[in-house]
Amino acid sequence: MKRTDLEKSKGLKIRGQMQQAAIPGRFAAGSAALPDRREQRKIDQAAGLVPFAVKLHADLASRLREQAASEGVSLHELTARLIEAGLAAQAKPKSRSTRSKASSKDNPETST
Repeated sequence: MKRTDLEKSKGLKIRGQMQQAAIPGRFAAGSAALPDRREQRKIDQAAGLVPFAVKLHADLASRLREQAASEGVSLHELTARLIEAGLAAQAKPKSRSTRSKASSKDNPETST
């Protein structure tokens, strides 16, 4: 390599390091407090959160965003709450049908 090529690569290396470095606190007081993607992923994993990508129609997604904004919660919290409520509602009819089957097995007089 020529000397100019070495200097050019050294300059690119320094530029890359400067772009990856955190912003000094005196210029942006709270911006350095946010974790990067890798740290955020570790924090989420420690909290038991798993990324779960879903494709929704645009109108449904906008309704979810509007509802989250009106309730003052994050989209993640709203989605988790709605999914839990839907699964709980779906599980209730199943538990009733299993109870009626179990009671008819226990009491042969009620079964026809």
